[in-house]
Amino acid sequence: MTRTHAALAATLALGLVSAAQAADKPAMEKCYGVSLAGKNDCKAGAGTSCAGTSKVNYQGDAWKLVKAGTCTSIKTPKGPGSLAPRA
Repeated sequence: MTRTHAALAATLALGLVSAAQAADKPAMEKCYGVSLAGKNDCKAGAGTSCAGTSKVNYQGDAWKLVKAGTCTSIKTPKGPGSLAPRA
C-alpha cells in the first residue's frame, strides 16, 4: 500500500469513528421556559443577545437544549416546558 492509500484509509477510518460518535448522541430539542436565569442556551427576548442572557428563572422566551421528547414533561414553578416561546 502506498502512502497515499494509507493516508486515505486513515482518513476514512477517522470519518467512520466521528460518524459513530455523532450517532451516540441523543437527539435534542429547544425547550422554552425551563432554564434558570443566566443558564439559557439562547434566545432570551428583547435586549438580550444569546446564551446566558436570560434575566429570570424559567423565562418563557429563553430556551435550553434538552433530550428530544422530554421538554413538555419538564415541570417548573411556572408550568411545563414548551416547544414554542411563551409570554
